[in-house]
Amino acid sequence: MREPLLRDTAAELCQTESAAGSGVIESWDLSVGVDGPGTRFVVFTCGCPLRCLYCHNPETWRMRDGRRVTVDDVMTEVDRYRRFISVAGGGVTVSGGEPLLQPRFTGELLRRCHDSGLHAALDTSGFLGDRASDALLADTDLVLLDIKSSDPEGYRRLTGGSLEPTLRFARRLADLGRPVWVRFVLVPGHTDDIENVEGLARFVAMLGNVERVDVLPFHRMAAGKYARLGLTFPLADVKPPDRALLERVHAQFAAHGVHSV
Repeated sequence: MREPLLRDTAAELCQTESAAGSGVIESWDLSVGVDGPGTRFVVFTCGCPLRCLYCHNPETWRMRDGRRVTVDDVMTEVDRYRRFISVAGGGVTVSGGEPLLQPRFTGELLRRCHDSGLHAALDTSGFLGDRASDALLADTDLVLLDIKSSDPEGYRRLTGGSLEPTLRFARRLADLGRPVWVRFVLVPGHTDDIENVEGLARFVAMLGNVERVDVLPFHRMAAGKYARLGLTFPLADVKPPDRALLERVHAQFAAHGVHSV
């Protein structure tokens, strides 16, 4: 399943991106507590170069499955909720898919939010971090950076891609002093190895700009989506982590002075 879809994304990467004022999205929604501080208006862009085994948004993998919208369209919808999300200490998060597959659209959307006083967050794997300009990052109040594994081979088995671009992007964000929340999905048998967690904790501790690590327990709630799309959920037989494993991982981050939640 993964290789043909990766070829599709490679073709999308070669396409000339449309003008900054338009992009391809799957949907938008409101969320609380998982996509940045406060209540968030979350825009799910389409297209992603990775195929994570635990991905819970398979409907966003391909750009051709999305719908084209303008930044004005999105901002009109944001304005419907502006007062609500502002009072709730929230903002707008551009997620996906991978938002940096469409850097001009994503950058313009973040700029419009930032300039209008809304907290602007970017949710990314960092795999395409080289596509983010310094100007785009200056308009980003918070980066939610998914570091899926600290082990290069484990990362490739889990995502189909290379770890180094994400680490390079993380170091660049540190050099720029941009606030970051690292997101780490804890998957028994895939990301829970002690040395893997130690490697991630050591890396995060040396950056200096990471405010917290979100340890996200793996779940199988996306299984229904996979079934509706005619896809096989690769981790259907993997159970969520138990309390003891979660406590061990949090303790490992704490031992390196890293705040995890």
